[in-house]
Amino acid sequence: MKQYRVGIIGATGMVGQRFATLLEHHPWFHVEALAASSHSAGKTYEEALAGRWKMNMPIPENMKNMVVLDAEKDRKKITDSVDFVFCAVNMDKQKAKELEESYAKSECPVISNNSANRGVPDVPMIIPEINPDHAKVIETQRKRLGTKRGFIAVKSNCSIQSYVPAITPLLDLGVTKVLACTYQAISGAGRTFDTWPEMIDNVIPFIGGEEGKSENEPLKIWGHVENGVIVNAVKPDITTQCLRVPVSDGHIAAVFVSMEKKIPMDEIISRWENYSGEPQKLKLPSAPKQFLHYFREKDRPQTKLDRNLENGMAVSIGRLRPDSQYDYKFVSLSHNTLRGAAGGGVLMAELLCAKGYLG
Repeated sequence: MKQYRVGIIGATGMVGQRFATLLEHHPWFHVEALAASSHSAGKTYEEALAGRWKMNMPIPENMKNMVVLDAEKDRKKITDSVDFVFCAVNMDKQKAKELEESYAKSECPVISNNSANRGVPDVPMIIPEINPDHAKVIETQRKRLGTKRGFIAVKSNCSIQSYVPAITPLLDLGVTKVLACTYQAISGAGRTFDTWPEMIDNVIPFIGGEEGKSENEPLKIWGHVENGVIVNAVKPDITTQCLRVPVSDGHIAAVFVSMEKKIPMDEIISRWENYSGEPQKLKLPSAPKQFLHYFREKDRPQTKLDRNLENGMAVSIGRLRPDSQYDYKFVSLSHNTLRGAAGGGVLMAELLCAKGYLG
């Protein structure tokens, strides 16, 4: 596979730091540029992160002494030195949208962790095992942007990756209703217990904007491409509640589903255990060997035990049983900064490389 020079925009934030650790020894991607706000620009990565490093492993040796660039002012310098960028900026939504478009229009593809462009019909929002075909809208987007190479591809909200993968293998049964209550780790807010002590022994029953994303983004993931854009699915009806809980990493969901066609629970479990997608067929470097794991123990999955399954890139499911109001209910878990954020972005980039979009 070709070797790619990559940049991390928003490298000093929690997701940017996670990108750095994942890319340190990546077989295809080599970090050539780190960028952040003007506050960090001009400092080495180590200096910019003094007292702010949040990973449980050291700052990558090959990035410690890289000078952090200004994500806005140094755009040309960055785009001249890389093949594409990962973007995880923490800024106003409109500014983030403008920043990503400026990189794309400079013929630098953007693999984004931000929500700013998720609702744009010709911007693919890809969970690689579920909707890799949505990448075909990139050609429409390039025409709109007036580019030959540049485009934006986004990953979905981290919380939906705890339950959308589990529902996907059941869609042909006519899933009509979904209720999902998500219990979300503090790293989803870019925080640790050291920086957010009020979360210890506490649950906060509100995460701004999260429920709207959780109810709408799955419909884009399950949509179809028509006339060069993504048309959202109209079913199932989804309702969610999203709570912040005192957990460092890992979003867990309590899920309830109703379906037009009923099948035995053993068949549902079999569908989960045998489900795979393009990343598994292509043997992409970051792909889990088995995407969905079902635990038969009554007390699994557990966040602390199971969030790192397959390097944090697998989804864990358990407690499938009938429900008195819906047809079935279950619990599912994903690692929010690995599968949900940076790892999902790296896997999407690998998919787009394998498909020739980042050629």
